[in-house]
Amino acid sequence: MRDASTEFDFLVLPGLSNSGVDHWQSYWCLAFRNASRVLQDDWDAPVVDDWLKRLNAAVAAGTRPAVLICHSLSCSLAAHWAAQNPPGRVVAALLVAPSDVEDPAHTPDSVRNFAPIPLVKFAIPTMVAASVDDPYVTLERARAFATAWGSDFCNVGELGHINSASRLEFWPQGLVLLGQLLALVAPCSTAEQ
Repeated sequence: MRDASTEFDFLVLPGLSNSGVDHWQSYWCLAFRNASRVLQDDWDAPVVDDWLKRLNAAVAAGTRPAVLICHSLSCSLAAHWAAQNPPGRVVAALLVAPSDVEDPAHTPDSVRNFAPIPLVKFAIPTMVAASVDDPYVTLERARAFATAWGSDFCNVGELGHINSASRLEFWPQGLVLLGQLLALVAPCSTAEQ
């Protein structure tokens, strides 16, 4: 079995207002020694270009294959990044609860500069996880993002925005999805290590 903690860097990308201590992303950052949160200067008034600079710096800083672990607004961030950059060391992306930044009925005006959401196929394996009762995106729209991005899609049921309010703690179902995603990544050659 692959040891994801030694083979990959997990770049954890929270959404608007960051992920609090009760968010599954925070639990994963504590559980995985290879996980690091990509910090932003302004979590509440996000600027896509500023967030992209921070993501670019995080990608450039490492040497191992990297997996983007995105929540909410950062799914759009990852789509912008993938549309502008070759994958480089990024080998996969888990895209959880993508918020519909184009729809004022579902998201605040503060995220509108992330629109339009690039609907370009990622050059790496990706998986979108979405909830049927997410207030920030309809299930149909989340599925449309997955189709455009070439992502596997998982309807996780009624988990709201899959955030702190969902009370998921380590979110075992999410860990299974991460494992399924990592299984799509070609194993590193032991001769190269």
